[in-house]
Amino acid sequence: MHRMLRAGLVVAALSLIPATDAAAASYASRTLAQGSTGRDVEALQRYLDRAGYDTDVDGEFGPGTAESVRGFEADEDRRQDGRATRYEQRLVRAQARASSSSSAGGGVSTDATETPTTTAGDAYVNDEGLAVAPSSAPGEVQAIIAAGNKIASKPYRYGGGHGRWRDRGYDCSGSVSYALHGAGLLTAALDSTGFMRWGDSGKGEWVTVYGNPSHAYMVVAGLRFDTSARKQSGSRWTETMRSSRGYRVRHPEGL
Repeated sequence: MHRMLRAGLVVAALSLIPATDAAAASYASRTLAQGSTGRDVEALQRYLDRAGYDTDVDGEFGPGTAESVRGFEADEDRRQDGRATRYEQRLVRAQARASSSSSAGGGVSTDATETPTTTAGDAYVNDEGLAVAPSSAPGEVQAIIAAGNKIASKPYRYGGGHGRWRDRGYDCSGSVSYALHGAGLLTAALDSTGFMRWGDSGKGEWVTVYGNPSHAYMVVAGLRFDTSARKQSGSRWTETMRSSRGYRVRHPEGL
């Protein structure tokens, strides 16, 4: 009887202790996976985004965050399960801080609340659906835009641009490859998965390439170059951006 009473008192006492608040969990103190929420999830999302894995920062570990984690795991040759272990969280944080430090010399703030640099703008699409580069753009950017203009209205063709540079039509990655080749940045066309590892991680100052297993597009001087834009307006160039959720974000060195 006394033993049962003592057990009851222990249970009652434990019920008065507040449960661990996920929102207060410290960073890298637990494995994070889909369904996790809290400030540590928000921190992970911020570090992923800064490290070049485009991620919404909302404190909720959903499919988009899992995709970003898998992208990071692939780059680090780790098991791609979309679960951020405590060790992986520390790796992401280190990479994010390294990216911020390397960008500091280019005038990009390293403050923890800053987002990665966005692609420089001022280019525009004229009435013919061709991109007009800003006069301040580097020569490589001017060359990318000039090359992109050559195929801006060419039809979509699956596999187009991969067997030869001059083709009757171009698919998504073939289009991006052609434009980059025009600036001497590619010697052979890449598919969309190839662009997931191409160049440097993160957004570029002038040129940013987005790739996932099924699609690739890029933003050049503030304009999107994308086969899906051609279906809407007849030109691959558009001033309208799209969601980059689920894409790996890369850029050519120095741009």
